[in-house]
Amino acid sequence: MPSRRTVLTAAAGVTAALAVGGPAHADDRRPRELLSRMTVEEKVGQVFVSRVHGHSATAPDPADADANLADFGVRTGAELLARYRLGGVIYFAWAHNTRAPQQIADLSDGLQRASLGQPRGLPVLISTDQEHGAVCRVGRPATLFPGAMAIGAGGSRDDARTLARIAGTELRAMGIRQNYSPVADVNVNPANPVIGVRSFGADPDAVAGLVAAEVEGYRAAGVAATAKHFPGHGDTAVDSHTGFPVITHTRQEWEALDAAPFRAAIAAGVDSVMTAHIVVPSLDASGDPATLSRPVVTGLLREELGYEGVVVTDALDMAGVRTKYGDDRVPVLALKAGVDQLLNPPRLDVAWNAVLKAVRDGELTVRRLDEAVLRILRLKERLGLFDDPYAGPAGVARTVGAPEHLAAADLLAERTTTLLVNEGGALPLSPRSHPGLLVVGADPASPTGTTGPPTGVLAAALTAQGFRTTTLPTGTAPSAETTAQAVAAADGVAAVVVATYNVTADSAQKTLVERLSATGRPVIAVAVRNPYDVAHLPSVTACLATYGWTDVELRAAARVIAGAVRPQGKLPVPVQRADDPARVLYPIGHGLTY
Repeated sequence: MPSRRTVLTAAAGVTAALAVGGPAHADDRRPRELLSRMTVEEKVGQVFVSRVHGHSATAPDPADADANLADFGVRTGAELLARYRLGGVIYFAWAHNTRAPQQIADLSDGLQRASLGQPRGLPVLISTDQEHGAVCRVGRPATLFPGAMAIGAGGSRDDARTLARIAGTELRAMGIRQNYSPVADVNVNPANPVIGVRSFGADPDAVAGLVAAEVEGYRAAGVAATAKHFPGHGDTAVDSHTGFPVITHTRQEWEALDAAPFRAAIAAGVDSVMTAHIVVPSLDASGDPATLSRPVVTGLLREELGYEGVVVTDALDMAGVRTKYGDDRVPVLALKAGVDQLLNPPRLDVAWNAVLKAVRDGELTVRRLDEAVLRILRLKERLGLFDDPYAGPAGVARTVGAPEHLAAADLLAERTTTLLVNEGGALPLSPRSHPGLLVVGADPASPTGTTGPPTGVLAAALTAQGFRTTTLPTGTAPSAETTAQAVAAADGVAAVVVATYNVTADSAQKTLVERLSATGRPVIAVAVRNPYDVAHLPSVTACLATYGWTDVELRAAARVIAGAVRPQGKLPVPVQRADDPARVLYPIGHGLTY
């Protein structure tokens, strides 16, 4: 039985809902009407976006039911929605939400039925991180595109728009209506451990154009795009998942380096902006991370940049937002800062009850809560969730991984592969002059769990081009014994293709490449993540950058090696010299061709 105070608070919320500030919206009638009927507990639920374990809303596998019980005190997603009246759910592969497209659609529909089946039930906004490239939650048979830095190398806004339109169409067919993409960070720090190839590049204007194009593509598909990570995570050497990054940009540097992509996203009509768990003293001297900073969220994003849409936190289980405050304070402070959606708190019960208590105690005003909920309801209205919340049975087979989508991804990837070095015109290789190839190198785990391994994909693609290939995976840290095996295997082949992954000055991968080059065989390096690898590989005959290691990027690289297509990509970031990082080895725009 609700207390008298709860009833009074809810009643006050009805009055406040009618007076929530901000400009009038064409789609406000239904959101405001729904808001006026909600209890304070239901409003609190709407601002949370939580993970849930399992492939099914009502019948997860026993291990996933146990995980839900441990995390939330319930066994299923349906029970979680009933307990907390959540506004959103985020899908993860590790939570077993994304096994197959039809299963994902069925899970989405099950969650919608569970949410809509509650008193005054509302559709749930289902989200995921489908950036493509290094971060991807839904794998094959969905269409997988090159990641952001590859798109930056291609430089085509049309390609960025096409990627987002196709990716958004497939996500929508699976019931996912909010994508935490594109990354709007400008990667000006080669040592950035968390953004890197997830960024379109180091040129703010180029990044801005591609961010806007992806926002337009997702909007055309009926999916909410999310520009992240505001106010800009591109110049940090600390990962906010595990640490507490501090960005030392002055306000002028922020304007010059970080602001343009977010301005462009807002101008393109982006539906949501994600905050970063970073400290920027020039924007807020309090030492609070941007996610909890009213000067950053309300002052800068809302008032100065004029953004009126949904603001969502980065995941609240990350160290960057938990260092200074406890898990009960973080969600309250985020809402007070001006955030609307609270993403994946480590303890949902702690966070939910803390927000409810803050409202009842008057620390968090009903007006502020209503502003957040109204923005979320407006977004659900714009996405059509009130009228058509279900994925439905027919869309998946027709849409996800459609042949024309896969073909578009292959063609797009061909325009991103970047040729950085080509000594003496060694590339392209011909099966007639170089019939036997050895493929060695790193096999990082697939971002989706459904592609790779890179050496095998490269070898198969080169075989399809007429080469005879031998494959020897050597890993990211090859031992002396493994290196010796690779050198021995190079005897008798015409050339060696080596996949490199984040090579450093003292990397065993560098030693492997040097030993292979010493055999006198042509060595073609394929940098499958950071293009900065080339600075540490002066002995190679040729070097390509793919900016990612999913199959679509690697197949394109193989076609470039074989001369089936010409390399067209241009570096979207500068590569500094290994012996003198103050000097540029290859500038933005560098890229060779045949």
